[in-house]
Amino acid sequence: MQIAFCLYKYFPFGGLQRDFLRIALTCQARGNLVRVYTLEWRGDVPAGFEVVLVPVRALTNPRRYAKFSRWVGIDLAKHPADRVVGFNKMPGLDVYFAADPCYEDQARTRSLRNPLYRISARYRHFSAYERAVFAAPGRTEILLISPLQKPLFQQYYGTPDARFHLLPPGISRDRRAPAEAPAIRAEFRHEFALQASDLLLLQIGSGFKTKGLDRSLRALAALPAALRGRCRLIAIGDDDARLFCSQARALGLAERVSILRGRSDILRFLLGADLLIHPAYHENTGTVLLEALVAGLPVLTTAVCGYAHYLVEADAGLVVPEPFEQACLDQSLTRMLRDEAARRRWQQNGLAFAEHADIYSNAERAAEVILKDRQ
Repeated sequence: MQIAFCLYKYFPFGGLQRDFLRIALTCQARGNLVRVYTLEWRGDVPAGFEVVLVPVRALTNPRRYAKFSRWVGIDLAKHPADRVVGFNKMPGLDVYFAADPCYEDQARTRSLRNPLYRISARYRHFSAYERAVFAAPGRTEILLISPLQKPLFQQYYGTPDARFHLLPPGISRDRRAPAEAPAIRAEFRHEFALQASDLLLLQIGSGFKTKGLDRSLRALAALPAALRGRCRLIAIGDDDARLFCSQARALGLAERVSILRGRSDILRFLLGADLLIHPAYHENTGTVLLEALVAGLPVLTTAVCGYAHYLVEADAGLVVPEPFEQACLDQSLTRMLRDEAARRRWQQNGLAFAEHADIYSNAERAAEVILKDRQ
């Protein structure tokens, strides 16, 4: 079977991109051919993948995405595929992996702040492309990774229940704490000159603004002086760090904050840190929350994250409720850093949860939907 995957950009450290790669590799391992349409590919191309770089340009992203969709449609007419799987919303998909939240719901919130937003060309494009996937008469099968989003899509589009397929999270088993975790932690902390009494806060995720790095910096600055003096924050992600470096300097944190580009040795950071902080503004899922959990790293996050409920179920950290208040985040961070016994309990709870929870089979379940016979 020839499967065509569509996504606007591929780079190695994006959450959507890693989901795509695992699913595509799983389909390939089951004997299928993989073709990928994309505007940009950064990183190595897996053996056997046919990567088609779509040669379109435009002054705005909506125009470029519209040209992308039309070009792919023309190419598929010449070189048909048995399945067309999208990781961004666009017309012509057989299967859509719902990595992004409901755009229409977010657009209505923006319209409360700016009444002109919903007459913009940007709104018209993204609204139409979402409708092409979720409209009730459509046939696109939807791979859902956040149960919180299903009622929103159905509220605006009336999408039938039968087209939704709720997937478990797709946490890579190599994120679990290995037997040699203590040695890895000790080596990591020596490399980063962390003393036994130092506390390392870790934030991971491309898109620093959406992930709430500004909130993390304010929470770090708000710690009691003695506690703040023991803390460092490392943020990792593919994004422009200049604004946040300026914020750190303005808060007097320049010596305590490091912002690194995306990298492949994330497990070392998860094992070497004392707390993952992830106070996102918007987050459909939050895979990194579960990656920290299975590595035994306590988590402080916000209730908007689709996977925050796993932390509550596992009792592996704290969740700041909605509506968000910075003071609540500040107080929660202080509490977690002060209470070493609680951190040990959250660590053990996370490791125990990792043993039995169904949080690893996302790619396998997605492949089943993609490859199933259709009438």
